[in-house]
Amino acid sequence: MSLLSQCTSGGCGAKFGADELAGLLKNLPLLRDPRLLVGFETADDAAVYALSEETAVVSTVDFFPPMVEDPGLFGRIAAANALSDIYAMGGRPLLALSLVCFPENYEDQAALAGILAGGAAKIMEAGAILAGGHSIYDHEPKYGLAVTGLIDPRRLWRNQAGKAGDALILTKPLGVGLVLSAARAGLASAEEFSAAVSTMERLNKYAAEKAAGFEIHAVTDITGFGLLVHAAEMAGEDKTLVLDFESLPLLPGALGFAAEYLATAAGQRNRRHISARVDLGKLSADAGEVLFDPQTSGGLLISLPMNQAAGLCAEIRKDDPAAAIVGQVEAGCGRAVVVV
Repeated sequence: MSLLSQCTSGGCGAKFGADELAGLLKNLPLLRDPRLLVGFETADDAAVYALSEETAVVSTVDFFPPMVEDPGLFGRIAAANALSDIYAMGGRPLLALSLVCFPENYEDQAALAGILAGGAAKIMEAGAILAGGHSIYDHEPKYGLAVTGLIDPRRLWRNQAGKAGDALILTKPLGVGLVLSAARAGLASAEEFSAAVSTMERLNKYAAEKAAGFEIHAVTDITGFGLLVHAAEMAGEDKTLVLDFESLPLLPGALGFAAEYLATAAGQRNRRHISARVDLGKLSADAGEVLFDPQTSGGLLISLPMNQAAGLCAEIRKDDPAAAIVGQVEAGCGRAVVVV
């Protein structure tokens, strides 16, 4: 029995929509603490709590059902995805706790061992410690991590601190959701599928380490809400992100799969949520679908001074050749994101 056959969600880690989350969080009772430097109010990628002027804790959690059949690969992807939020804040992961849901009567317990081993390997690659976790029985497998890291609060990367005139760098190609959807339908080639899983299991550690040597204004990672929703969060209320579609790195086959109507339900939720705040200009429906497409363990979107962008992009591309300068930040024009 395969991992994916156990998933009623079809192997796609669907999230609550951004609007749903805002409504759920709006009236929560909260303890206020000035040492909480980053909470959930600005949709940043992780929480940050100051311990001193020089040291803060950065904390995040993420998990989802399998999107690939191979247990070890699934574990590596899920771990890379969870670790990404620490890198997106400019932090260093310190320790991780595994979160596991698994069917009680699942026939192949070796699959669970493979998932855990894959995750542990990726945690080790990140230089972090696997320190424990929690498991429950569930009708479908799920796996992820709660990750704690350290960060210098004076060098904290936020998602809405970009400045007009900044350039934007995207470090990984788009189209993961479309390629995985095509693979489940038997339409993706081995090369197309391999390209997608390679980028998903790639840690954002390496791009973040290179970025640390530059004047970074804002960073977010592109995950389940797709490029446009995350870009709109980065724009905030007073800026507009202008994206050049021709400059965006795409996975092999992604645009063609969009033309074949292989978009995911999560992509459609992203479209409904953000369409009123974006201007897609004359972009075709197929091209637009790639921008709404949910990414699993996607790349970093980095905002930095225009005169430093080429240098950083060249450094990142030494190990992440798909990285590209994809647009710029401008003063707000009434839309959060404009695609040209």
